[in-house]
Amino acid sequence: MTEQKASSLTHFDAQGQAHMVDVGGKSETRRVAVAHGSISMKPETFAMVKSGSAKKGDVLGIARIAAIQGSKRTSELIPLCHPIPLTRVAVEFELDEAESRIGCTVTAETVGRTGVEMEALTAVNVALLTIYDMCKAVDRGMRMDGIQLLEKLGGKSGHWVAER
Repeated sequence: MTEQKASSLTHFDAQGQAHMVDVGGKSETRRVAVAHGSISMKPETFAMVKSGSAKKGDVLGIARIAAIQGSKRTSELIPLCHPIPLTRVAVEFELDEAESRIGCTVTAETVGRTGVEMEALTAVNVALLTIYDMCKAVDRGMRMDGIQLLEKLGGKSGHWVAER
């Protein structure tokens, strides 16, 4: 890795070696991240989730809890993420019957020295994977897509919003 490339990526030192970013000198600020993704499925599968009649139970209720749990475990899954104290994790589902698609939006918040983007993105992925897991017996062709950071607030870089 060249020195220029290594210095532009915060998780690599000047020699190109991976390291955990030193956030000790940063100020503690309120930090917020919003991420979104969706899962598409057969209309019959969507109807089952919407009605709450899935054999394994309340799919969206369990996916909401899984997302929150996933956000809290992010540093255990992503090697160079800092463990951070989350102050809030909100999980919302949007049901699009016409497209047989369920959208998931997660807002993660903390007061700390590093952002919560990875926690929000992890939570979205875990929610969608939980929906897949709970419904795979009837629909193995479900597709997850559009997973992205929508917005982040706080820290040195300030407020960022994804282009749409």
